[in-house]
Amino acid sequence: MQPAIISISAQNLSGLFAQMSLNDDQSQLLWTSFRQQQKQHYTLDPDYFYSVNVYPANYFENFNPSTTFVKHALVSSEYAIKSDLYWNTFEMPGGLYAVFTHRGPDISIFQYIYTQWLPGSGYILDDRPHFEKMPASYIPGHPESEEEIYIPIRPV
Repeated sequence: MQPAIISISAQNLSGLFAQMSLNDDQSQLLWTSFRQQQKQHYTLDPDYFYSVNVYPANYFENFNPSTTFVKHALVSSEYAIKSDLYWNTFEMPGGLYAVFTHRGPDISIFQYIYTQWLPGSGYILDDRPHFEKMPASYIPGHPESEEEIYIPIRPV
């Protein structure tokens, strides 16, 4: 599976965030809270949802599933009607990304990306957010749901 290599511009997003680890994954709780509050903060239904992970420096070099990171549940800020203590803005930095298209609930694609594709790709991880972009019709866990996985990279 070969990704598309693209450069994206910075984007303004907004939504909720939570600190978690892979061992203490709070993604479902975060997204449930996000979806419940979404109608209070947006005038239109967004085209896409963004699941953004901001990892600490050296997260992948010293990988430990108990190390915490920040996960964001976001949409484009163009839909926002207000911001408050619980609804935050996030500026996604632009840059070079490897984009993988993935369908279904099997997350073994991440193991493939980091252990097989990346080492032989001519790229290394860049210290920017990793994210998934999901259409508004996305249904978590559904075998036909498709998302794009964005891995921040730079040439070796």
